[in-house]
Amino acid sequence: MADEANRTAFMEIQGRMIETTGKLKQVQSQIRSKETEKKRAYLTLEELRQVPDGTNTYKSIGRTFVLEPKSVLINEQEQKFKDSETAIASLQTSKEYLEKQLGEVENNLKELLQQDPGLASQIMSLSVM
Repeated sequence: MADEANRTAFMEIQGRMIETTGKLKQVQSQIRSKETEKKRAYLTLEELRQVPDGTNTYKSIGRTFVLEPKSVLINEQEQKFKDSETAIASLQTSKEYLEKQLGEVENNLKELLQQDPGLASQIMSLSVM
């Protein structure tokens, strides 16, 4: 009876671990994406600032280029940069929370396996097959 309860607890903890790991990988991917977006906005901003004020500047919309004032393009890039920074900060908070949650799940798993060494041997025999 206790053996079955431990096995059920193990399956539940394992499911939470898989779910948390997946969420963590997704957040890390989103952080990388936002960092790339931030870097692109920064580099575009730097290039725009070097362009003389009287120069025609164009914004890409799909396959079309539309004439836009330099100030509008600079404002858009600054906004993209700020939005990316905000998103990265939020995602970092989520990442820290998920890492903490993953650590707790790992500790729960270790405690369960230390309580019932027989469960660990059963799990190992199942994974070998």
